[in-house]
Amino acid sequence: MILAEFDTWARSFLEIDQLRQIDDSLNGIQVACDTSKQIQKMAVAVDACAESIRRARNMGADLLFVHHGLFWGKPEPLTGSLRERLKMLFDSDMALYACHLPLDKHPEVGNNAQLANLLGLKERKAFGIYHGISIGWSGVLPKPTKLDQIIAKILPDGSAAKSVIAAGPKEIKTVAIVSGGAPFESLEAITEGIDLYITGEPSHSIYHYLIEGGINFIAAGHYATEVWGVKAIAEKAHAELGLDTIFLDIPTGL
Repeated sequence: MILAEFDTWARSFLEIDQLRQIDDSLNGIQVACDTSKQIQKMAVAVDACAESIRRARNMGADLLFVHHGLFWGKPEPLTGSLRERLKMLFDSDMALYACHLPLDKHPEVGNNAQLANLLGLKERKAFGIYHGISIGWSGVLPKPTKLDQIIAKILPDGSAAKSVIAAGPKEIKTVAIVSGGAPFESLEAITEGIDLYITGEPSHSIYHYLIEGGINFIAAGHYATEVWGVKAIAEKAHAELGLDTIFLDIPTGL
């Protein structure tokens, strides 16, 4: 399959065009390879950094699919790190494909849906309003669960969460999730009476609201909450397109 065909496939289930007005990311093809080149091997990563591009190039990938691409809503000079990243892509004739909010939002392969799957959430509802559109999910756990058990599920490598505030019920029944940098959506969770809110990053500004609202809060890490979508894309592309895929794990610790 050529890159244009991959783009058609991705757009068939990811809301790339529909979310264009609210997403600063340039979703879709950010850097093209030769239009006639056959895409056979795809690497996936959270970030389009020099390291992910280098690793993808070294493994002979034709395409690098990322959650965080190179371009974010405004022109940038092609100098420094950005120039070097682009040069590696051009020199290896490797395409770059980015998918930000459409991948967070998707009900099956999305970051938030995948985290909900890890916890076995039932009775799911759209959650986390961003410019009028829900990005995350809320739901009910299969059985009441303690905070440390939930942390172990969403951080299966045993790493520590960036912030944990245990201000809610010790036996957690309901959970809301918005991956990445979404601490303020915890206020929506408080309004809805949710027992636990999970995101990637903490914020000092919400601390007292969490305490006074009586809700548990986990900031598991921006990176850690956003590996799931690209992994799911890799599995789907392998199953449906027959692509050879690999996940490039480049944690930031943040």
